[in-house]
Amino acid sequence: MLKKSLIICSISVAYFIHAQDASTITNTIDVYSNGAMQGSAKYNAMVGSTGALGGDGTSLLNNPAGLGVAISGSFSGTLVVDNYKNTSNLQGNSFGYKNTNTDGNFSGITTFQLLTESPWKFVNVGINYTSQNLDNYVETPGNSNIKLQKNLLDSNNNAVTGNLSYLRHAYNRTGNLSKLGIGVGANYDNRLYVGIGLNIHSAEVTQYDSAAFGLDLDNSVTNFDKQFTPFSESSSGFSANVGVIGKITNTLRLGAAIESPTFWNIQRVFSEYYEDNSGFISYENFTEDRTLTTPMKAILSASLVPTKNFAVNVDYTIGVTKSKYKNQGPAEQELNDFFKENSKNTSEIKVGAEYRIKALRLRGGYAYAANPFDEISLSAYNAAGIAGTASSDNLFLGSRNTIGAGIGYDWKSFFLDAAYQNINSKYDSPFLAGTVGTPSQIGTGYYSQDFDATNPVSAVSQVENKRNLFSLTLGWKF
Repeated sequence: MLKKSLIICSISVAYFIHAQDASTITNTIDVYSNGAMQGSAKYNAMVGSTGALGGDGTSLLNNPAGLGVAISGSFSGTLVVDNYKNTSNLQGNSFGYKNTNTDGNFSGITTFQLLTESPWKFVNVGINYTSQNLDNYVETPGNSNIKLQKNLLDSNNNAVTGNLSYLRHAYNRTGNLSKLGIGVGANYDNRLYVGIGLNIHSAEVTQYDSAAFGLDLDNSVTNFDKQFTPFSESSSGFSANVGVIGKITNTLRLGAAIESPTFWNIQRVFSEYYEDNSGFISYENFTEDRTLTTPMKAILSASLVPTKNFAVNVDYTIGVTKSKYKNQGPAEQELNDFFKENSKNTSEIKVGAEYRIKALRLRGGYAYAANPFDEISLSAYNAAGIAGTASSDNLFLGSRNTIGAGIGYDWKSFFLDAAYQNINSKYDSPFLAGTVGTPSQIGTGYYSQDFDATNPVSAVSQVENKRNLFSLTLGWKF
């Protein structure tokens, strides 16, 4: 049996955040700050661009003032089939993985007409519930030129030097994200619409980060887990949003909404690895609480409704603040420093349209979400396995393009809608890097049962994520 001997390296504090928390950085933005929640098939076909149009319960996803636009009640249920494919390319070698999950949406609105002389016409109550699967598996093929030298002891306690060749790596995330919104909207003189909503968020996340290495001394292949993984998080949060829509003319509407930060409480369980008294690797499971505040967002909207048969809407969303963890120790401080120095204010523009031919509805849309991070430099391997400095302007997550299309039919009391979305993003995914442990600090490398695989240099793959979403909505109007 080979055992760990001594290996020495150093790493800067600036890079420590990259080595330790790549999954946490990604999930902070992609899960906990996620604004791209699915709605009804109509909402999805128009890529969520309904901020100044409103009219149903999905208004709670962007501008609750849209609740006040409705003049009749409705309830609908939506099934979303989400097929995704991740292709990870490392220096000419690629691996693709695809999977299919189902998501759901329920929304409804009840209208109350005010039969008084007051200019207030309606006060409406809406609800929206969305559940989304968080499944995301990214496997990267190996590169035999990437080798980690290890000082080991053989079964006779003789010092030997081996080389660990990198064979493959995988990020694997499972779980579910949900958002429940309840709100009130009002109609003032058919010219001004106001609304307010309260949102309850929930997330269950399990994250794995593992790598396989081959050891030349005995031709063995061993799987290693990243320090602090796997980890599981059970989280709850809340936010509020308020909005207004003004009918400037009979054809032009302008809208504005503010969604407060989501205040998350995260219960976290993780594995921590260490070298025991026998020289082998052991681990213990620990729990901790984290408090996260995601960005406040502003949404500006404009819509043109030149006829009763055609409408087009534009939404622009901008993050007013940045993600921030409650500072409970060095890990949260490093995360906050990273987001402060390297993240951008989130921004997204969405355009959606609907055209009616009697009872038939044709819909479409396009959305572009900008890269949430600035250019970041790090130490990375090239194809020959030589370390150098590399820069990336789409590390962890990249920009996102969404195309939507849909069709619907209205039978007065009932309606049936279908939609298709194609979502595409590309980003650079760092892995492998970690720090060596010291008497005062736990290492952040990769660990097997026998020893660690630790070095301060990343391998960086190029990942393309393609998603195809199919939505079907059945609704009732009353």
